[in-house]
Parts: sequence; C-alpha cells; structure tokens
Amino acid sequence: MIVLDYRDKRPIYEQVVDKLENLIVCGALESNMKMPSVRSLAMELSVNPNTIQRAYAQLEQDGYLYTIVGRGNYVTSENEWKGGKKKALCKEFTELLAKMKELGISRQELLELISAQYPGEEENV
Repeated sequence: MIVLDYRDKRPIYEQVVDKLENLIVCGALESNMKMPSVRSLAMELSVNPNTIQRAYAQLEQDGYLYTIVGRGNYVTSENEWKGGKKKALCKEFTELLAKMKELGISRQELLELISAQYPGEEENV
C-alpha cells in the first residue's frame, strides 16, 4: 500500500516512484507482475492520472517497469533492475569520490570508511 505525505516537499510523482521502487526491491511486487492501471492507481491515491503516468515513465526509465502496449505496465525481472541500480549507484559513487578527493580526503581515509562498512571481510587492496 502506498501512503503519500502531503507535507513532503518532493513532488507527488517522486513519492510514488520511491514507494513503488521500495515495493519492487523488497519483493512485494514480483517480477513480471502486472501493475495497476494508471487510472485505478490514480483513483486509489486520489491524484491526477498524469502523476501516475509520470511515475510509471520514471520507473520504466530506471529499469523497474516495462510496458506492453495495450496491455499495461509490468515489473521488470530482478536481474534487469538490479543491473540498472548498480550502474546508477556506481556513477553516484564515482562523482562522490571526485568531491572527496577535491576536499583532500586521502585514499587511506577512504579505505577506512569502506572497511568500516564491510567488517570482517578481508582487504584485497
């Protein structure tokens, strides 16, 4: 179930995207599952159908949904959306690393931060 927060400063479609993405990632919406129609979800959430259409378009662009013309929107298989998510996170991480380097954060400091997130695993650096 999706609950929207009207006090949230983000646009409604972004909230819908986040909620649906979380449902897909946690497995509540399974691969190849048919999504509710734009109209039905819009009515359920009491929002404009264009808002849901925009959210579905964003989820499709991000690799979480695929569309079959005339049939509706479906959840993409886990392998496909995970690949897209990994790619996006790696891009974000690379951009963040560049900023950290500009601030003078050393390689050793960075490795210590990473090691703290992976306790008990051997370093192969």
